Amino acid sequence: MMGAKLKAVLLTFGLGAVLGSVLAQQSMGRHRQDLFSGRPLRRLSALSYLSGHPSVETVRLLYDYLAWEEHPLLRRRADGIARRMEAKLG
Repeated sequence: MMGAKLKAVLLTFGLGAVLGSVLAQQSMGRHRQDLFSGRPLRRLSALSYLSGHPSVETVRLLYDYLAWEEHPLLRRRADGIARRMEAKLG
């Protein structure tokens, strides 16, 4: 009996992890698209989201964004995020 319950718990945990991973990838893709939106508020929201997900890929994306962005406030925000991530990632 204990073996069947353990298998059910492990299966549920595994399915939850897979579902969480898929949802995280979709969310990252949506925020990546919003980073280059025509709406400044969406770009700011995407920057806030990306600031909590440091990775080499995110830093590269931020540098692409910096080359594209014209709004000074959003450029400063992106530059600060990219520099902090670089320092954290080494």
